[in-house]
Amino acid sequence: MARRYGHLGDVEIFMAVAEHGSLTAAAVSLATTPSVISRALGRLEQRLGSQLLRRTTRSLSITDAGQLYLEQSLAAFALIDDAERTIQGQADEVAGRVRLSVPTTYAHYRLPPLLDTFTRRYGQVRVELNVANRNVDLVAEGFDLAVRLGELPDSGMVARKLEDAPLCLVAAPAYLARAGTPASLADLRQHACVAFVMPSTGRVAPWLLRDGGADLDWSATPRITVSDDVLGVVSLAAHGLGVCQTYDFIVRERLARGELVELLPQLRGRTRAFSAIHAGHRRPSAAARALMEVLAEAGQGPPAQAQAGTAPG
Repeated sequence: MARRYGHLGDVEIFMAVAEHGSLTAAAVSLATTPSVISRALGRLEQRLGSQLLRRTTRSLSITDAGQLYLEQSLAAFALIDDAERTIQGQADEVAGRVRLSVPTTYAHYRLPPLLDTFTRRYGQVRVELNVANRNVDLVAEGFDLAVRLGELPDSGMVARKLEDAPLCLVAAPAYLARAGTPASLADLRQHACVAFVMPSTGRVAPWLLRDGGADLDWSATPRITVSDDVLGVVSLAAHGLGVCQTYDFIVRERLARGELVELLPQLRGRTRAFSAIHAGHRRPSAAARALMEVLAEAGQGPPAQAQAGTAPG
C-alpha cells in the first residue's frame, strides 16, 4: 500500500515558513538549511498544482490559496495533537511536551521554583516556555497553556485562577532621603511616580489602593511612564527615580534587604489575579493538567474552572 501522507513533512515546513515569515528563519527553527526548505515547498506546490507563497530575494508573502491551505493544515494538525493528548492522558506515566506562555513578571519572579518542582516531579515531560508581554494565540500558535493577568473577558478559553497577588507601593531609600516620605494619599500627589502604560489602551494603569475600607483606583500623574515591560517600573524605582506600585512577590527580597521601602501600608489590600488558560474546545493533555496543578500550588487557587478569555499579561 502506497503512503498517502508521506508529504506531511513538507506541509510542516510550509507551516513553519508561514509562521516565521522567511525561509531562513524557518530553517533555523527546524535545524535545517534554506535549500532544504525551498525544495520542500517546491514539492508541495507541485503536488497541489498551486502556488502557496510568493518568493523574491527580498520578500515572502502567502497567496490566497496558500492562506486557505495553511488554515486547513493547522486545523488538521490540531486534530492530530488532540489524538496524541488523548492517548497521553490514558498513560499511567505523565510524559510528552507542554508549551507554556507567561508574562515577564510571572516568568522571572514566580515561575522558576514552580518549574523546578514540576520537572523534578515529572521528569518525562519537556517544557517549551515562551516569555512575552503579549497575548499569544493559543490555538494558532500551538500553546497548551498561558498565564494571564487581571480580569479575563468571556471567550472560548477556560481559566483556572492561580493566585490573587497582593500589591504594594515602594520607593528606594535614596529617593525618600531626597524627596521625603509620603504620609498620606494627598502627599503622594507631590511625589515622582513611575507608572505603567497599558498596551491595550495606551493609558496609564491606575494604582489599585484601599482607602478606609473602600477600593480606590488612583490615577497617578507620572513623571516617568513605562510601556511593554512592567518590570521596568520596579527597576527605575529601585534606582531612586520615584514611587511605583508592584506585586509583593517581585519586591519581597529587595524590601528585606532594604533596597526598597514600602510606602503607605494603610492603603494596601488590593490584589490582581493570575490565571492559567487553555483552549475550551481542546482537552488538555495529562502533562498540561499536571503543570496547571503545580502552578496552582503557589497560590492555592480554587480548582473550579470558568469560561474566560485573554487579558494583558
